[in-house]
Parts: sequence; C-alpha cells; structure tokens
Amino acid sequence: MKIGVLCSLIRKEEKLLFDEFRRRGLEFIRIDDRELVLDLHHRQWDFDVILERCINHSRALHTLKYLNDCGVRTVNSYEVANTCGDKLLTTLALIRDGVPTPKVYVAYTPESALRAIERLGYPVVLKPAVGSWGRLLSKVNDRDAAEAILEHKETLGSYHHSTYYIQEYVEKRGRDIRSFVVGDETICAIYRTSPHWITNTARGGIATNCPVTPDLNEISVRAAKAVGGGIVAIDVFETADGLMVNEVNYTMEFRNSIDTTGVNIPAKVVDYVVEVAGR
Repeated sequence: MKIGVLCSLIRKEEKLLFDEFRRRGLEFIRIDDRELVLDLHHRQWDFDVILERCINHSRALHTLKYLNDCGVRTVNSYEVANTCGDKLLTTLALIRDGVPTPKVYVAYTPESALRAIERLGYPVVLKPAVGSWGRLLSKVNDRDAAEAILEHKETLGSYHHSTYYIQEYVEKRGRDIRSFVVGDETICAIYRTSPHWITNTARGGIATNCPVTPDLNEISVRAAKAVGGGIVAIDVFETADGLMVNEVNYTMEFRNSIDTTGVNIPAKVVDYVVEVAGR
C-alpha cells in the first residue's frame, strides 16, 4: 500500500498522524506542497491514496483536482475541498439537502449588500466567502456599522472582500459545537465556549467534551454527506428550534479535541485512509 501525505508546515496534527502511520507499520511519503512541480501533460502518480493536510486552500484545491484527474484517490476529494472551502457553496449544498443552516444573503456591491443586511435585519454577520480560523468576521449591529464595514471592504478590494456573504446572527449563548465526522460516523464532538461571540478555539474558545447524541450525529452526518463526505468537522449551533449547521471544514484541526473527548482522532483518520486505499 502506497500512502502519501500532502502538507507543508508540520503542525501538531500532522505529527500525530505520522506517529499513527508509523505505529501501524504503514509507510508513507510526505509530499511538501512548497516543493511540488506539477506536470499537467504527463500525469503519473503511483499512490493508492493521498491524505491532504495543506494549510493553503488554493494549493490544496488545485493539487487535489490534479491528483483526482490522475485517478489518485484523495482524502478529501477535490469536490469536498471546493465545496467546504467556499462558504457560499457550503450553504448551497446544505440547503439543497435540507440541512438546517442560518439564513444567508449574498451581494456583490456595497449598495446591494446594505439592502440585503437591512432586509435580513440587525444584527448580521459578514464573512469572507473563503477564509478560516474566525478571521475577517464582523458582527454588524446597526446601519452606521454596516456602512463603515462595507466601505472598508470596498476600499481593501481583495478577493476576500469582493463577495458579501451576509448571515443572520444566531444567539448561541456563549458556545457552539464542533463535531468530527469520519465516513458515516460522528466520532466525537466538543463544545467551544467563549465570552466573545466568536467561539473558535483559534480565537481563544475553550474546548470541553460534548456528548454525541442521536440528533447531533444525524445532522453532522447529513452535513458531511451534503458536501461530499470523507473526513470533515462540522460547526453546529444549538437553537430553540433544534440544531443548525454553520460551516463544514475539510482539513480539520483536532489537537485540542483528543484529550478533551477521549477519542483517538488520528487513529480514526488513519483507519479511513486505509479503507479508501483498499477500495
């Protein structure tokens, strides 16, 4: 069995995955995306499976497309990365499959974005369509704030600010849930708690164990299947009307969740990678 791991910087997660491969006596080849030269005309890649662990979204996306077109199985696939890497595409996939998710408007100019914000009603959350780790999020409480933030986005002018993804604000009472799905199973989940409205652990949220109830397992697996399946992390809100999916992440971080949940997440990931290689 020939296994590759596509990555760049080696974080705690990659070290844990490498250790798990070695513990099982599984040889793997580290593929550094910073050193890759892809020949688009001669595509011979002799791998049974490649696990994608890139930090850079565009490198991951383009390399996965190349590998999948070469006939190489990857975890996750290009389709999953493409959908999860864009919040608009994720939301569309969730809505298509009937997975509860916050209401979203999308606009392309400051003027139409302001109309959408006021149609949705304050407060709203402005997000970049492509981004992670809770960066560049804005909670917009009134028209003055909306006008200022929209002006800043237009002036900044980068790709991240060119599409206005406007989401209803969901009151989550200081916490949300991150669940981890591998294949058809929600293997574990954590609460992320913070006095700030952004509860990402990358922004200081505290992780504690969250029991995987039947309802949480159902909505998490449905969300994973909506984006194409594989290994994903689901961000879930608890609301008065039940659970609601906020986002789906395709290159999940899990360093803060192993001891918290008591689940050997790297072992579950390697199990799935071996399963995909054997198909």
